[in-house]
Amino acid sequence: MKTKKLDKVEEVVAPQVAIAAKPLRKSAAVAVPKPVVKKAISAPVEAAKETKVAKEPKLAKEAKVVKKPKLKVVRDSFTMPQSEYQKIAEIKELCLKAGLPVKKSEVLRAGLQALSAMAEAKMLNTLNGLDKIKTGRPNKH
Repeated sequence: MKTKKLDKVEEVVAPQVAIAAKPLRKSAAVAVPKPVVKKAISAPVEAAKETKVAKEPKLAKEAKVVKKPKLKVVRDSFTMPQSEYQKIAEIKELCLKAGLPVKKSEVLRAGLQALSAMAEAKMLNTLNGLDKIKTGRPNKH
């Protein structure tokens, strides 16, 4: 009778061992997590970290830089005589020779600043000296 009980126990244990002994698939082998080893940190190191964390926020508040708000740009079209338009290209070439590459819009903006810096009488004289031209698109030739 004792031998029968041993046979039954062997039968129950044997299939479990066979299942555990099967090789894992490649995808399952990749998914097996590796044991994580935690390192013990000594008390002085933890205290030093806490003091660094406490000091950093104070420095960050002092070093905060005020950002300029973004300028909203406006696209517009205008009409001007070809001779004046050529002057923009000449100014761009002069700036390039001086080592400062500029864009057409930068030349026009600089001209506006120069006009606004003039005395009112001189500015009005300059604007009155301009030839009057038709606005809008020129006719096709």
